Amino acid sequence: MEIILKKNVDKLGYKDETVSVKNGYGRNFLIPQGYAILATPSNKKAHAETMKQKAHKESKVMAEAEAIAAKLAEITVSISTKVGENGKIFGSVNTVQLAEALRAAGFDIDRKSLKIKDEPIKEVGTFQAEANLHKGVKPTFTFEVVGE
Repeated sequence: MEIILKKNVDKLGYKDETVSVKNGYGRNFLIPQGYAILATPSNKKAHAETMKQKAHKESKVMAEAEAIAAKLAEITVSISTKVGENGKIFGSVNTVQLAEALRAAGFDIDRKSLKIKDEPIKEVGTFQAEANLHKGVKPTFTFEVVGE
């Protein structure tokens, strides 16, 4: 079954892509939840017209995402947390704390688009994370966990 995605779906595709899925997944989950519509000839034609109009806007958004990615690659974000003996922290550092640190540094990035590479982080040090800013723009940046 061919469908047109109305929202980004993990491990399936991005918004406005036409993808093939199994009938049950499309009819019982994606379409009722509002994630997709059937790719009928009339829907494909309307979708093509909409995509033609969005092409100019898309290039502008892509340029902004690349500019943010370039700035993000240059900085190192610092997250302070309580540390016990031996350099171990209480709890772990997650994407919520990372998003707050990025917001303090001037980047407004949603926590759901962040992915920490060495999860879970339970000690002080320097680590890598990835931000999914836009389709094809996924910069990797460093952040540092320091003790209070």
